[in-house]
Amino acid sequence: MSLIPLLFALLLAQPEPPRPSWKDVPASEWRTLFNGRDLQGWVVKLAHHEVGDNYAETFRVEDGAIAVRYDRYDDFGARFCHLFYEQHFSNYVLALEYRIRGPQQKGGPSYARLNSGVMIHSQPPNTILEDQDWPISVEAQFLAGNQTTMNVCTPGTEIFMNGAMVKAHCTNSSSRRYVEDGAWVSVQVEVLGNERVRHYIDGELVLEYETPQIGGGVATGFDPRMKRDGTPLASGFIGLQAESQPVEFRNVKLLQLSGCGDRSSPAYRSYFVHRDDSACKAR
Repeated sequence: MSLIPLLFALLLAQPEPPRPSWKDVPASEWRTLFNGRDLQGWVVKLAHHEVGDNYAETFRVEDGAIAVRYDRYDDFGARFCHLFYEQHFSNYVLALEYRIRGPQQKGGPSYARLNSGVMIHSQPPNTILEDQDWPISVEAQFLAGNQTTMNVCTPGTEIFMNGAMVKAHCTNSSSRRYVEDGAWVSVQVEVLGNERVRHYIDGELVLEYETPQIGGGVATGFDPRMKRDGTPLASGFIGLQAESQPVEFRNVKLLQLSGCGDRSSPAYRSYFVHRDDSACKAR
């Protein structure tokens, strides 16, 4: 073989450089989902209420944070509540800070004390029936009070770890136990469509699982047409959870990992993990 073809073959054989980590992506690339002033772009759904009914201002904005408050309630009344962003996503990293503080609302279940979370790959809020308790989704669980946090729970869904379906409804992460009620905790959820989900605290991996799909129990009151067991979950809505424990959320941001794969386009980003060339004309 002559020198030129040999050099060409060697160039072709070179592995691609590693994709940059989302941890190194500049802040300007991240999309702000919560503007710090109001709930524009977000949709409320409380159990036993219609979509959009923010009963007793359960969700409100205080001091630049989304606050869950129960000061205008008499009793919790099984009003499990979620605040959904208006757009669905598939491949992304969600980053936010949360803090849990204050007494649990009277009538709330014991398991919900010092407990909140964010739902990913959720069904659309307008498909959640009035008396449905939890959306069919996967939950990254936020906890305080001598518990691990960034656990995973599966209302109406199933997940796999190391190729085997997880039998338990909730699975603990490897995080330290968070004793400090009222402390802000910085968390990230990396979602790669139907392939893999990773939970992080301050950028440190504490849990991962794969192949989320519809199935299992726990969620009740749903439209049967929305629960086709075995259906892969490759995309869905993001929903902040309120289930009787006061909690606050701030700095809610999202980094898209799906986008233009044409390196000649100004919309191309080296950190994209999923190619969507329809985005090449977006910039």
